[in-house]
Amino acid sequence: MEKIIGLLGIILLICLVRNYLGLNKKTTINPDNVNLRTILEDNVLFYSRLSPDQKRLFEEKINQFLAEIHIEGVGMEITDMDKVLVAASAVIPIFHFDHWKYKNLTNVLIYPDTFNEQFQYDNAQRNIAGMVGTGYMNGQMILSRRALYEGFKNHQDKSNTGIHEFVHLLDKSDGETDGIPESLLDHQYTIPWLTLMRDEIREIRKGSSDINPYGATNDAEFFAVASEYFFEQPQKFKEHHPELYKLMSDIFQVDAV
Repeated sequence: MEKIIGLLGIILLICLVRNYLGLNKKTTINPDNVNLRTILEDNVLFYSRLSPDQKRLFEEKINQFLAEIHIEGVGMEITDMDKVLVAASAVIPIFHFDHWKYKNLTNVLIYPDTFNEQFQYDNAQRNIAGMVGTGYMNGQMILSRRALYEGFKNHQDKSNTGIHEFVHLLDKSDGETDGIPESLLDHQYTIPWLTLMRDEIREIRKGSSDINPYGATNDAEFFAVASEYFFEQPQKFKEHHPELYKLMSDIFQVDAV
């Protein structure tokens, strides 16, 4: 544990010093830059389904996020693709909220690949694709570049690591990462949401649900996993889980189909 704290402490100290010296400049990507729109059209299915006006709004939200959040590569250089896919992961869950900001995030660290509990990405035993920091790591997010890219590359699955981690941040915005997004969910829907969530977790544990089994880990992971499915395969999600789909449409203020 001391080694983990030491390693992350060094990484964060470097980020803070570079920010202070102005070396880590938060940059936006000009919406008129063909590279931005090409990346979005080619990789982000959510964006490609939007109207022209909504696409412009999505691009504005991308740049707002990039102007406020620093993205740092660990052992690699950050590219436009990295920045756009991280920002898209952040924007998709909150696209229909006006003026939403991730107040509980300051930095995103991108690793080349999955990592282990010691934050090593060149070790054979590693299976962590993303993580939201807590405690002294509060305000930090770590993402695997490979997992981030795969989440947007495969439009036929129900998984997206970037969306998963940003939904954890949404969940955490009320002070607790507990699977109950109180900042987004009207109080009257809290009990129905809890009931549906617990029922579905039981179905997952029985092997009777097509939701990723990782969602049965706890309430927070269920909310994040179900959100991936909701945004990646909305039609299928609606067909298989109509009640859950309706409540999640209320949470995210969108009919994703």
